[in-house]
Amino acid sequence: METSTFTITKRDGTTERFSLDKIMNAIIKAFASLDQPIDLGRLSKILSRLDIHNGITVEEIQNQVEVALMEEGYYAVAKSFILYRQQHTEDRETMEKLRFLSEYVDAANAATGSKYDANANVEHKNIATLIGELPKSNFIRLNRRLLTDRIKKMYGKELADRYLDLLTHHFIYKNDETSLANYCASITMYPWLLGGTVSIGGNSTAPTNLKSFCGGFINMVFMVSSMLSGACATPEFLMYLNYFIQKDYGKDYWKDPERVVDLSLKQRTMDKVITDCFEQIAYSLNQPTGARNYQSVFWNIAYYDEPYFRSLFGEFRFPDGSEPDWDGLKWLQKRFMKWFNAERTKTVLTFPVETMALLYDKDGRFVDEEMAQFTAEMYAEGHSFFTYISDNADSLSSCCRLRNEITDNGFSYTLGAGGVSTGSKSVLTINLNRCIQYAVNHQMDYREFLTDIIDLCHKVQLAYNENLKELQSHGMLPLFDAGYINIARQYLTIGVNGLVEAAEFMGIPINDNPQYREFVQTVLGLVEKKNKEYRTKEVMFNCEMIPAENVGVKHAKWDREDGYFVPRDCYNSYFYIVEDQSLTVLDKFRLHGAPYIEHLTGGSALHCNLEEHLTQQQYMQLLEVAAKEGCNYFTFNIPNTICNDCGHIDKRYLKECPKCHSHNVDYLTRVIGYLRRVSNFSKPRQQEAARRYYATM
Repeated sequence: METSTFTITKRDGTTERFSLDKIMNAIIKAFASLDQPIDLGRLSKILSRLDIHNGITVEEIQNQVEVALMEEGYYAVAKSFILYRQQHTEDRETMEKLRFLSEYVDAANAATGSKYDANANVEHKNIATLIGELPKSNFIRLNRRLLTDRIKKMYGKELADRYLDLLTHHFIYKNDETSLANYCASITMYPWLLGGTVSIGGNSTAPTNLKSFCGGFINMVFMVSSMLSGACATPEFLMYLNYFIQKDYGKDYWKDPERVVDLSLKQRTMDKVITDCFEQIAYSLNQPTGARNYQSVFWNIAYYDEPYFRSLFGEFRFPDGSEPDWDGLKWLQKRFMKWFNAERTKTVLTFPVETMALLYDKDGRFVDEEMAQFTAEMYAEGHSFFTYISDNADSLSSCCRLRNEITDNGFSYTLGAGGVSTGSKSVLTINLNRCIQYAVNHQMDYREFLTDIIDLCHKVQLAYNENLKELQSHGMLPLFDAGYINIARQYLTIGVNGLVEAAEFMGIPINDNPQYREFVQTVLGLVEKKNKEYRTKEVMFNCEMIPAENVGVKHAKWDREDGYFVPRDCYNSYFYIVEDQSLTVLDKFRLHGAPYIEHLTGGSALHCNLEEHLTQQQYMQLLEVAAKEGCNYFTFNIPNTICNDCGHIDKRYLKECPKCHSHNVDYLTRVIGYLRRVSNFSKPRQQEAARRYYATM
């Protein structure tokens, strides 16, 4: 057996030179454990049955040894070898858990301590967060086994092995392997409006008034989120809230918000009743929850201008047959935004992630001028939210950056509004930087190499979908059965990361130039081509530039360790380099404009980092720039200052607390799609945040 040049892959993914002595010693120990002698001749016969090849894993070698012992008739020795191997596996896993526990309790915060899927939404590191972290490695193994077993059934062992090889060597990354639940969902709340939470395993009945709506909504969101690994969007939230306010206080409640409507000793005005509802819901949903390992739920809501509202809910009817009232909803949307913006000066409220949807015409003018101006006004007042603009109300961004095409704006008396029910079932991300470098370094056409990987990703996602359908057939996915979401309207998402870094490797300048534009369109066009090829009536695919809070750091680390070109410690989630000081604000809107996002059917988000707030007129001009350039999803980030001594929160980016003049300050900004203290970011993400360039106008 000539093995002098072989390397083996260890359990942690690293490689080392193959040693035949280690296998021989393991076999000899197995015989010795039963007091059975073995000579060199019998040992050689056992070894001759092994098929050792370059890159073979330790696990595969041990599997072959077990088979070889049994083929030679040494059944008792094989059993001893298996038991010995199992004991060492358990000992090794226990030691790994103990080592992780020690490192976690010493970590600066929960995100830094997390080994697998760090996120800044976990504010406090404690026993609850530790309990949530410990089983994650087991979930990863279970999910990989479930998926590879399905791949083998559908496409054969060779594809399953190729998937694991690409996963192990970081060409691709399976998002949310630490959870059995599917990813994110934008739900219709109509089934809850009809029957409460009974259909998804709860015991609350349908809401009948404003009070039961508020309490029931909180419970419903917690329940839905416990069955998802990502965000839960409720695009109908304010429309339903408006309906129940009107049921209790009349259709014109909003015309006189200072009217006293509470005859108790509190003597609350209409406005106070409404803001109390806001407070109850927002503060409750920002609390840590056991179902999310002591993090709050990822909750998203939407605001609409009138054309978007009419498009989505023009045919909508409440159970009593009444239509949604735009005038009341418009007032309520504005009131919630004003309240939420002011409330964020009192405490850190991460959720909901808000998105304003605006429609513009073929000339780039906003159809609903009033709502566009109000959007600019809210930005000028320091509010932090997303804006989604389109020249046609045929799409909507509902989950942080997920862009869904609205294929059905119809209404059903059992399922509600068709256009809001969507989401992403699963995300499988391609590390573009590694893939393209590998192809170029091996004298391959990177487009052909990428196409092969993209094709594999689609097959893997179809296998995941079959596993999901099997869970549904056994009653394990009540959100689908109850009609909150539709499995056929949830996407299988092909994520991309490392696009900018791949372009840098190719020597392409990262600015708005024909070479970079062609590169982006070529790479993302390959994904969209396969998305269309694999789409059926039952399955939809999209492509998303993923937020990559966790994996952007991992890809950079893994690629650097393996000798690839890595220009920064965290891969970008944008079309520009976040630390680049040469690009203007207008450049960034162009780089997230129509030519670049054309093939990103799953969405991308421009985070326009500014050093200070602009005027309403300036923001309005940038909204018009976005429409002109075709940049459909964006937000403005101006870090808010939080005083660690007196707790004061200021919407400005300051070095000193304006209240107590302390220099012990922290900052509140978006780690990716959601706002958190920078001190809650993982250590690598804190370093990335420090490198961000905040432009001036």
